[in-house]
Amino acid sequence: MQLTLTIPALLFPAVSLTMLAYNARYLAIAALIRQLHKQFEETQDSPLKRQIESLRKRLNIIKNMQATAIGSFLLAAISMFLIYVEMNVFANIIFGISLILLMMSLVLSLIEVQLSTKALGIQLKKMES
Repeated sequence: MQLTLTIPALLFPAVSLTMLAYNARYLAIAALIRQLHKQFEETQDSPLKRQIESLRKRLNIIKNMQATAIGSFLLAAISMFLIYVEMNVFANIIFGISLILLMMSLVLSLIEVQLSTKALGIQLKKMES
């Protein structure tokens, strides 16, 4: 398959929208962490400490999601440049790596959503009892 400028360019809107979603998740978790931290300082409650630790793990996953998405975006741009200067072999390799980073970012997103869902399930169980 011949890689043209338009193929890597197709990643730009997808990665941009993905980054918006990741940033929204980051901001929501950051606000929740601040709220829980304030509660923890007031009560020193052990369950709050466990929640904060879980949020720290999720925050780390989101950081890695963002890093791999940014890497994918950057490599797609580099592959477009390489196509422009007619270095097609390197362009194909870089574009392939870009796709792998995008897939890694999506897998990390799936893991973070699963952790988030599990945390919400625990909260719902507490409310039911």
